Amino acid sequence: MSVEAVCVLKGESAVNGTVHIKQEGNTVHLTGEPKGLAPGQHGFHVHQFGDNTNGCTSAGPHFNPLGKTHGAPEDTERHYGDLGNVVAGEDGVAKVDIKDHLVTLTGTESVIGRTLVIHADVDDLGKGGHELSKTTGNAGGRLACGVIGICAKK
Repeated sequence: MSVEAVCVLKGESAVNGTVHIKQEGNTVHLTGEPKGLAPGQHGFHVHQFGDNTNGCTSAGPHFNPLGKTHGAPEDTERHYGDLGNVVAGEDGVAKVDIKDHLVTLTGTESVIGRTLVIHADVDDLGKGGHELSKTTGNAGGRLACGVIGICAKK
């Protein structure tokens, strides 16, 4: 069974874009090109709630059903929602091409209905020594977000 999802990122700033998510066996593949970003790295996470009624703030913390500390996508100790960083070029566009083995579009840990967030700063992947490193990666404010929804069949 092929499941596809889509997330339209919008924020109070000029940051926006669309991210497509496709289930490929036990892996999901996220692709897209968020734009309007400052050049450099930006934390990229799935957050707990699909609630954007108070902007990106109401999306809650990172999606973390196992109660682990924040980490890098390749770490064993990480939130399900920890997708690391995306890198924006000088043109302000980040080319998202992420494959992840914890994020899923099916079952009880599905991210459908949750929020994808792009942050203002680099995610230190839980290794920065800052008081927020082990919870948020000290990735700064939430620039843009969107609820992950089931994609219409093409």
